[in-house]
Amino acid sequence: MEIERKFLVKEIPSNLNKYVKEPIAQDYLSFKPEVRLRTRNDKCYLTVKGEGVFEREEYETEIKKETYLDLLKKSQGKPIQKDRYIIPLYDGLIAELDLYKNIEWLKETVEVEFKDIESARGFKVPLWFGLEVTGRAEYKNKNLAKEYTVHRL
Repeated sequence: MEIERKFLVKEIPSNLNKYVKEPIAQDYLSFKPEVRLRTRNDKCYLTVKGEGVFEREEYETEIKKETYLDLLKKSQGKPIQKDRYIIPLYDGLIAELDLYKNIEWLKETVEVEFKDIESARGFKVPLWFGLEVTGRAEYKNKNLAKEYTVHRL
């Protein structure tokens, strides 16, 4: 089960170089149901996500590079390319700051995953976070892959 909240970014932390950076490439095999292919740090993943706003089922498994490349030929929409920074917050929470490389109108978002609904509801939002966009369709990655103008690197 995935429980997360997503925000725009008011101010990017000035010390990003001290955090772990993960380059991510993301493609979709299906938008409904949501079936995603992703590379992250030289590893490949296949993910299936359920429906939901605050909370939804998620199944992710690592796959071989050959399988990834074969499935990639069947992808729909446009790829999403981003750098993800892993930023520790408080009480073991982690902010995942995504800096998009090929989406003109959206430069960054930040997500936080929670162990339960109560933790998500009680989250103390850091000052550098902006407007909450949890559940807003235009900020879901699967819709970004369908809608935006891509600029391949």
